[in-house]
Amino acid sequence: MRRKLIWIAPLAILAIVFFVWFGGWAVMHLWNWLLPPLFGWHVITFWQALALLALCRILLGNWGGGHGPGPHFRRRMWERGWKRRWEKMTPEEREKFRQRWGGRCGFDAPASGTEEPA
Repeated sequence: MRRKLIWIAPLAILAIVFFVWFGGWAVMHLWNWLLPPLFGWHVITFWQALALLALCRILLGNWGGGHGPGPHFRRRMWERGWKRRWEKMTPEEREKFRQRWGGRCGFDAPASGTEEPA
């Protein structure tokens, strides 16, 4: 088991260095290939590309928070809440709900006189 750890740690460090280098290289070449000819922006260096990649990670990344509830989990919880509400409604309340929301969403516009004043 120890022999595996001896090889895994240096390989992991090399993999991290490789992915950082490749990310900076890819951003630099894509930037220099697209943006100066299209918009007249300046050519950037590898270190500027790496800083741009870090800035994007800071502004747009989730910093490893993907283990908690994500958008799919939140959507399911929201749907469960509406399902519970729907099941508790009487048939009259469901029909009233359909009429009110149907017109708002562009489906089944409410008949004249049934719309509540704003």
